[in-house]
Amino acid sequence: MRWELDPSPSPWKVFLAYSLFVVLAFLLLGLLFLLYGVSPLRAYGLLLSPLGDSLGLAEVGRRTIPLLLIGAGLALAFRVGFFNIGAEGQLLMGAVGGAYVALFLPPGPWTLPLMFVLGGGLGAVWGGFAAWLRVRFGANEILTTLMQNYLVYYLVVYLVAGPWKGQTVFGFLYTDRFPPEAQLPRLGDTLVHWPTLLLGIAAALGLQLLLFRTPLGFEWRILGENPEAARYLGLKGGRLILLAALLSGFLAGLAGVGEVAGIHLRLLEPAQISLGYGFTAILVAWLARGRPLLVLLTAPLLGLILAGGDALKLSLSMPFRVVDVVAGLLLLALIGAEAASRHRLVWRR
Repeated sequence: MRWELDPSPSPWKVFLAYSLFVVLAFLLLGLLFLLYGVSPLRAYGLLLSPLGDSLGLAEVGRRTIPLLLIGAGLALAFRVGFFNIGAEGQLLMGAVGGAYVALFLPPGPWTLPLMFVLGGGLGAVWGGFAAWLRVRFGANEILTTLMQNYLVYYLVVYLVAGPWKGQTVFGFLYTDRFPPEAQLPRLGDTLVHWPTLLLGIAAALGLQLLLFRTPLGFEWRILGENPEAARYLGLKGGRLILLAALLSGFLAGLAGVGEVAGIHLRLLEPAQISLGYGFTAILVAWLARGRPLLVLLTAPLLGLILAGGDALKLSLSMPFRVVDVVAGLLLLALIGAEAASRHRLVWRR
């Protein structure tokens, strides 16, 4: 009996592997709830409670917006073979770019478009820099993008505590409020800033078409699936990786602009701008299996987990952050399912 690679797993095998491992993850989560004296059924009900009212759905929508933009970009980057772990930092770079336009440039009808252009551009530069380090020096992008997150984190802290510091209350650090021209419209009284939502949907659809309906997308897929074949065909792998990283960082930067212009209306401390969206979007992209279109399904799913996790923690006063536990178990389940679906047991005498 041997455990060997399965070169062409069937769709049913992949579906079965992912279903079993996800069920196993939630069984382990239920066991954890039991250890704290909480009924798993009640906990799962609270996790799904945002679906029961309009305010809960609005909260799911608010969490879905950045996950849509970042997840679509990461799905492309992962498909090409560029493992971008720095979307959190690229989001913060976008927030810095948007805040600069809102605070220091004359307001007008050009303010919001310019915020998205500069914020997305800074995110693209930050992601492209890690790709350039990989192409030029062979640096591991997992390490470089992860370290970049910390650099931007302290950049934002420096700005809100120093040169950009506004009129603070109770010791919280943030800039002055953005002018009305720099604020995104919302759906009613909710925090769902619909222009950024439309951008996320358009990004997922556009990247799907680009990846599967254009010569450039064909080159990306060849590079991601078989780098040796890409070299044999004469494809410029460095250029393709750099372009994918730029697009991924650009979309993460747009998400950062959306957070500060649509929700907070100012630049804040990093932990308040992003609730770990850059890391949660890794799960969004992984669940989509390299298909940006599927992010339209996986982003709301993770948005529901984020919103439901907060409701769970508030209702049950759990001593740990439930969202992180759920995300961690899902990530382990996905890694196990990926390994199981791409291998097979072979019986030989």
